[in-house]
Amino acid sequence: MGNRTSIVSGRTADSASADPASPAALDASKLNITLAKKLKPLQPIETLRFGQTFADHMIIATYDPEIGWSAPEVKPYGPITLDPQCSCFQYGGNVFEGMKAYLGPDGKARLFRPDMNMRRMEKSCARLALPPIDGDVILELIKRLVNIEMRWIPKESGYSLYIRPTVIATRPGLGVTASDHAMLYILASPTGPYFTKPVSLLAVSENVRAWPGGTGGHKVAGNYSPSFLPQRTAAEKGYDQILWLFGDDRRVTEAGAMNFFVVVKRDDDDGVDLITAPLDGTILPGVTRASCLALASDPEFHEEISVRIHPQEMIYTMHDIAKWSSEGKLLEALIVGTAVIVGPCNRIGYEGKDIVIPGAGTGPVGTALRKKILDIQEGRTEWKGWGVVCS
Repeated sequence: MGNRTSIVSGRTADSASADPASPAALDASKLNITLAKKLKPLQPIETLRFGQTFADHMIIATYDPEIGWSAPEVKPYGPITLDPQCSCFQYGGNVFEGMKAYLGPDGKARLFRPDMNMRRMEKSCARLALPPIDGDVILELIKRLVNIEMRWIPKESGYSLYIRPTVIATRPGLGVTASDHAMLYILASPTGPYFTKPVSLLAVSENVRAWPGGTGGHKVAGNYSPSFLPQRTAAEKGYDQILWLFGDDRRVTEAGAMNFFVVVKRDDDDGVDLITAPLDGTILPGVTRASCLALASDPEFHEEISVRIHPQEMIYTMHDIAKWSSEGKLLEALIVGTAVIVGPCNRIGYEGKDIVIPGAGTGPVGTALRKKILDIQEGRTEWKGWGVVCS
């Protein structure tokens, strides 16, 4: 039968001591829980596709400028009702995050560096002038949802429960102005490996993913739909994803909706360079990106894998990649993100020719980074507090 309860969290909302006349802050201690009367059957893991299956429940809360945030609620997964005037439909005032919960060998669910997701979500909401959110409170709600939906986390390595917290602008009216109304909802979706083979990329310069002063450094919905047509064109030409280039010098930025790295042999034989574009406002500050750079800077990790890695955040171009390839220095190309973790690229199409990556793209650096991150995510390795138990 359905069950409705309220929980008290360990965090006290700021609104408790705030001016009673001010709008209420989002408060995890006011969480109400309405459980589904009937749970859905679990799917065999081999049938799971990213973002196609959803757990039994979701969390939802709304913001009104006079009242503030409503009490958040866990409720059965289902449609939401919105006025057709809502600014999320008209002006794209939508922000989201992507993160995963993994099941460890101790049977506990873990999130991977979730504080980074929450800080990024706060910045994304601020960039779109949405009502302010408290990422720490949202994280408490996410942990609660994960614990309710533990049965949906597959036990097999490489599988997880994908978490999608979303904030949408719900101001009614067609005026072109910032939304002072909002809705927060959090979904959970069991998923497996995003790619099962090395990925091919088509380098594109006639379209751009992001530009200086834009929103490329934030996780907002409007960044994604303009990429669909170029992605379709790439698929028609036999490529899996797009490698986005920027400017007349064809600077390398990102791959599809993922960060991008190359591994290049150094002239002094002192290991390899792990190169990615700098965070200049056009690059999404990915959690996995930051984790790869941190590991690549750590002598302990170098000792584990017996490779000396020199992480480099720098501007580089397709001309550089072509040159490194012709000189035999281009060793690996990697796509990096929450869904894929770390994946290999096997070829890059550019100006009618393919730059082929050695070993079909699968190399020691990408393999080691993926293994280390997955071991941390799945609780087999403790590393600098990156794995956060949902307790």
